[in-house]
Amino acid sequence: MKTQKFKKLFKASTLALLISTSVSVYAAPQDQIIAIVGSTAILKSDLDQGVAEATHRLQAQKKEIPPQNILQQQVLSQLITHDAQLEQVKKYGLKADEKSLNEAVLKVAQQSGENSLEAFQKKLDAVAPGTYELLRNRVAEDLLIQRLSQQQVMSRIKITDLDVENFLKSPEGQAAVGSQVHVLHMRISGEAPASELESIAKAVRTDLKDSNDVKSIEKKFSTAQVKVDGADMGFRPLSDIPTDLAARVTTLEPGQTTDLIPAKDGVHVLKLLEKKSNEQKALVPQFNTRHILIKTSEVVSPENAKQTIDSIYNRLKAGDDFATLASTYSNDPGSARDGGSLGWVSPGMMVPEFDKLMQSSPVNEISKPFQTQFGWHILQVTGTRQQDMTSEYQKRMARQILGERQFESEYDGWLRELRANTYIEIKDPSLDPKKNES
Repeated sequence: MKTQKFKKLFKASTLALLISTSVSVYAAPQDQIIAIVGSTAILKSDLDQGVAEATHRLQAQKKEIPPQNILQQQVLSQLITHDAQLEQVKKYGLKADEKSLNEAVLKVAQQSGENSLEAFQKKLDAVAPGTYELLRNRVAEDLLIQRLSQQQVMSRIKITDLDVENFLKSPEGQAAVGSQVHVLHMRISGEAPASELESIAKAVRTDLKDSNDVKSIEKKFSTAQVKVDGADMGFRPLSDIPTDLAARVTTLEPGQTTDLIPAKDGVHVLKLLEKKSNEQKALVPQFNTRHILIKTSEVVSPENAKQTIDSIYNRLKAGDDFATLASTYSNDPGSARDGGSLGWVSPGMMVPEFDKLMQSSPVNEISKPFQTQFGWHILQVTGTRQQDMTSEYQKRMARQILGERQFESEYDGWLRELRANTYIEIKDPSLDPKKNES
């Protein structure tokens, strides 16, 4: 899914601007409110800083800088959208985790030549006390807005199984999965009247239905005023064929011809001989796995859970039946009723500790007890196989492509709705585009 539109994290190129504006902010205890967004006030200093950053960015990109009043309106609009999103962040109680925040701030530090957060903080606060905290808060806000936006937009995107099926049948879908076609191509052109060209093209199509000898057809119908060109195009990716022609080919079954296709350079007719998908299959190792899970709870202490799983392990090693013990003792109700069976499991489907042990376990060997976030486990792999997941892979890829298509429009729609449902009051009439229009 696209995330590029959300990636507005603080850049080192604006670091000097942040430092200079932070000095003025701390030096000026009083500030003018220029807009209200929900429960948040946008200050004149916020606008000044935004305008300075926008000007710096446009200059670096060698782009024309709009008149001051227009630039102020544009920046204020961005600040309003930003604060409207932050209102939603507060509403949903989203919090930035320290690990992600530290990683994001460290990237900014590295862009400015520092390799540790401690050194970066000293560098910033030496210029203007509190600058590091200001920057950290801004990065945290951007991370939270990114997460909010992803959640909200993704919930609006709806892709049905029929959408996926239709996409995979389309020329674009076929090209995306690497489909290839073996096509015969006839082109009828010349200086003859259009009606005569069409008549000959129909005759060419009739012959092409029953014959693959394009050179014989070419010779049979070419005249002084009509040129018939035939070619065996061989196997080639659909992506290499002009879109309008590829669209006709994807609807054909082998042996069928297209209708006449008028174009600027003549009339075209295509015949599909063969069609094949990308020969590279997505083979995925799978493991037929069963397990026993003992969870901790208010009545089962970690020590008791460990004692229970050890007791079960000893019974298994002594020859007791795995399925019977799983059905009796496992705290995973979904698999316990099936003797602990999880079925065929692909890599990445389970938590890391489980996944790693599953992939390294010899077939039919009972693992020693191990711990995950869910509790204590014993697992046994009863078989392995290489499963062709090509179809599933193609469907996932189709969903991703279709999702990216919808993403931009849904994101813009969500922002419009967000602003419409947020209380916004612009105090300075000169910064309100609606009042300026009237």
